[in-house]
Amino acid sequence: MDCVLAIDQGTTSSRAILFDAQGRALARAQQELTQYYPADGWVEHDAEEILGQVVDLSRQVLGTAGHRAAAIGISNQRETTVVWERASGKPIARAIVWQDRRTAPLCQRLIAEGHEPLVAARTGLLLDPYFSASKIAWLLDRVDGAREAAERGKLAFGTIDSFLLWHLTGGTVHATDATNAARTLLFDIHRQCWDDDLLRLFGIPASLMPEVRDNVADFGTTTAGLLPQRLTVGGMAGDQQAATIGQACFAPGMVKSTYGTGCFMLMNTGGTPVTSHHRLLTTLAYRLDGAPVYALEGSIFAAGAAVQWLRDGLKLIKSAGETEALAAGLGHNSGVYLVPAFTGLGAPYWDPEARGAIFGLTRATGIAEIVRAALEAVCYQTSDLLAAMTADGAAPIAALRVDGGMVANSWLMQFLADLLAVPVERPREPETTALGAAFLAGMQVGLFGSLEDIAACWEREARFTPALPADQRGSLLEGWRDAVTRVRR
Repeated sequence: MDCVLAIDQGTTSSRAILFDAQGRALARAQQELTQYYPADGWVEHDAEEILGQVVDLSRQVLGTAGHRAAAIGISNQRETTVVWERASGKPIARAIVWQDRRTAPLCQRLIAEGHEPLVAARTGLLLDPYFSASKIAWLLDRVDGAREAAERGKLAFGTIDSFLLWHLTGGTVHATDATNAARTLLFDIHRQCWDDDLLRLFGIPASLMPEVRDNVADFGTTTAGLLPQRLTVGGMAGDQQAATIGQACFAPGMVKSTYGTGCFMLMNTGGTPVTSHHRLLTTLAYRLDGAPVYALEGSIFAAGAAVQWLRDGLKLIKSAGETEALAAGLGHNSGVYLVPAFTGLGAPYWDPEARGAIFGLTRATGIAEIVRAALEAVCYQTSDLLAAMTADGAAPIAALRVDGGMVANSWLMQFLADLLAVPVERPREPETTALGAAFLAGMQVGLFGSLEDIAACWEREARFTPALPADQRGSLLEGWRDAVTRVRR
């Protein structure tokens, strides 16, 4: 058994990748996931479609000749909420995706009632529809019979990791890991347990909640016949924490930024949680042997989602791969700014009512200018996050480690380095979320002995060095700040 199967269940696709003991990918399979938009600001997934994809993709890569997996690691889109029947395993409704804003009125009411300081003190988070608690409450209140069934212990809640684990183990394990638990608004990150006060605040029965385990743990064994071999699930983590592991950001002050559907920047702060005064999140980076390691996090709701919108909504491009040449073909942005607030703005604004807009259009504006504006928006938002971390007292970073599907765009990575005035490092293995899940599972079964072993596997593929003059950088950022101000009016 010389490899680990990583399941990386993301917002727009599901992946299964086999990694060897050096962190090299041996086989990959991927499938796009159906997105449902039933109302303005609503985003849903079919959890059973996700499960079917994960099982099919896992079977594909496990069939690779010459390799036998030792364990499974799972990473998942965080905060996305599933409630299912314990007896049948069937969801009571579609999963409510992390991007979904339908519960903004509930969060605003709780803020008006003065509950946010308690929530922030216990969880490190803000009262926002982004997190799971208000989504659970919405399902219990809006699905016929759900609240009564929950109070009778007939239902189970989980983020996608829990739902997959339940079904992979034949309904024998209802558990999650500490990093996913920390994104629900219901988990005390200091005492490392579900918080009774917060459960009462949202009206959620404790019987609904999964058991919380370390990121490296025995999460059970897959049921016979489901996959080509029975495997222990040895590691789980939310996608951004898994990427932090995959990027080997184990020392305080190290920062990674992942560019997928959204963009998420995490800074390792060590064993002490750091409270942000600039609307960043205090969260868990990982928990091993019961010892939590914390992080500051900034969350951007639309990064790759903006490019997906250019492709599927506006049909300006046929594939994301076209964007690099289009952006690089322009000498400047022509004053065009796109604010991709399709489902509100995340950190540091946390404005669920903001909506997207394009500014600076003229008769000379074409497809290339709009494409470039969408790419630049990812970098402007990253700059906002790094500025907030600096304002919270973080020391200047030596480099930014990047990962996710968008980092293959070298023009984008150079612009990011220019705008941040910080070197940007792209790893040899861009799928660091899946790699982190593999590392965690590999530690459980002895394929990797320590975090030092994992760090030794990290390799840089490219480094982008800042070259933009400070005055040009300042002018670009001033234009961005003006655009953001206008979508928030």
